[in-house]
Amino acid sequence: MNAISAHPADTPARSSVLVWDAAVRVFHWLMVVCFAGAYLTSESETWRLLHVTLGYTMAGLVVFRIVWGFVGTRHARFSSFIRGPKAVVRYLRTLLSRQPEHHTGHNPAGALAIVGMLALTASIAATGWATYNDMAGEWVAELHEGVSTAMLVLVGLHLAAVVVSGWLHKENLARAMLSGRKVATPGEGIRSPWWIVAVLLLSAVLGFWYLQWNSAPASSIGQSAYAHPAR
Repeated sequence: MNAISAHPADTPARSSVLVWDAAVRVFHWLMVVCFAGAYLTSESETWRLLHVTLGYTMAGLVVFRIVWGFVGTRHARFSSFIRGPKAVVRYLRTLLSRQPEHHTGHNPAGALAIVGMLALTASIAATGWATYNDMAGEWVAELHEGVSTAMLVLVGLHLAAVVVSGWLHKENLARAMLSGRKVATPGEGIRSPWWIVAVLLLSAVLGFWYLQWNSAPASSIGQSAYAHPAR
């Protein structure tokens, strides 16, 4: 049925509904903190242990997000937002026409950025681990830095896209990732925020940080044999 010809009474009322579960939101902001912290400490021997810890944390977060992308809530699942090239092109065209397609969860272009960031994060962690453990030559360290730079560029593009699409859609996407709520019809929302998963994820990360900091020798911070496992 054409939505324009539908009687107003037959159109579900749009209101603020829960779209992003707590686990997705905690994952998102942990990734923001970890990448920013790892990048800022990438040239500092003093903060070497922090840099390594944040890099390993990012790797663990990617594993969690992949699992949650298959078993998580409706809009967290990859099947709900990953689309082919045609869908991405179509969405970008609607943006240029200033009449963007409405997507309650991730739009096709945003989904592409998410997949790219997950792949780059995995590459950063792998090359950083190899460099840190002296398992390869200088080319791996250079690759590590190159992939990290690519990640920084992609993050910048993602932030710009969030601002532009948020303006065109007339919605605050950053606030939605904090509250988990967006304007949509009731049937498009999710029933539970799954706080238990979010708490377990945050506890695992904080527990790992505690173990890293307390099990490392005091001399590990500031060693001259500095590597970049997370940049």
